[in-house]
Amino acid sequence: MKASAPKVCVVAAGGTGGHMFPAEALARELQARGWRIVLATDHRGQAYAQAFPAEERIALDAATGRGLIGMTRAGVAIARGVVKARAALNRLDAAVVVGFGGYPSAPALIAALSQRRPTLLHEQNAVLGRTNRWLAPSVGGIAASFPDLRKVPQAVGARVTLVGNPVRPDIRALYDRRWTAPEPAGAIHVLVTGGSQGARILAETAPRALAALPEALRGRLRVQQQSRTETLEAAQQIYLEAGIAAEVAPFFRDMAGRLSAAHLVIGRAGASTCSELAVAGVPSLLIPLKIAMDDHQRFNAASLASAGGAEVMLEDEVTVERLTQALAALLGDPARLEAMSRGARSAALPDATRALADMVEAGARPD
Repeated sequence: MKASAPKVCVVAAGGTGGHMFPAEALARELQARGWRIVLATDHRGQAYAQAFPAEERIALDAATGRGLIGMTRAGVAIARGVVKARAALNRLDAAVVVGFGGYPSAPALIAALSQRRPTLLHEQNAVLGRTNRWLAPSVGGIAASFPDLRKVPQAVGARVTLVGNPVRPDIRALYDRRWTAPEPAGAIHVLVTGGSQGARILAETAPRALAALPEALRGRLRVQQQSRTETLEAAQQIYLEAGIAAEVAPFFRDMAGRLSAAHLVIGRAGASTCSELAVAGVPSLLIPLKIAMDDHQRFNAASLASAGGAEVMLEDEVTVERLTQALAALLGDPARLEAMSRGARSAALPDATRALADMVEAGARPD
């Protein structure tokens, strides 16, 4: 009996890390199961796709804009992308198209729908994004990363399945290790992450708040902070003057190792961040990005906080004094941190990649 040829999955994702990283995790899982993977993205997505395991890449730029001219340009770009995607899907004989959100994912999904090919959406955030919201009524299924996904169109809710947000294997491995609270009088490891958008709160306020902690607590701190280049020296100087041992850098590569050592994370509330904190079981103090679309970071953070895994402080509430008070209460109470670690872990969906791949295979066109 002749073996069937490997199926093709087209993964369509917009050009941000939040869309591309879970798309890559799915691609690797499906490839390990014998699938052929094709990536559809824009020029921005290519920046995150150096190691993406795709045998082919389809460039589908989708212009965006406001007003009549902007909307017209976007419509023309999507129409051109649909024509290009239809030709590619026919040539590849794609068995399924999976969209991860972002405007460039729209042409591939519209093309698949026009050819009656199986489709699936994955939403990383606790609020269904605009592109996914628009396409949701037409696709075969929606995979959610958080419970109680918001802004789901009416009559679509029954097709939403909670699977979680895929995380990298080195982060997934942290789920199997035990988080330990700081020893009495021992070092307290604090990790300050993110801040590429609206970075000033994290880059400037977090160091000043940590520097204002009582001396006995401050002397135990071991801080690792991601900081944009223009604020790096200022943060280093604050820590130096406060006598805090700190490593400040624009980017940390070994994030799994740093998360594993952290007793507390201070950061934004992007979908990947919240998912990684839950899987790693690390307590956090989250400051959602105020300008995030549909305020989705606030809802991401709320999901983790409701499980007891995080404290949330909204941007408008943040001052050095308030942040110092919150940090003193957390870092001075190992039992509270221990309870937060358990809460974070209770919200984790560590096998999201496998669950999403199962959902893709179940919905794909049969041989």
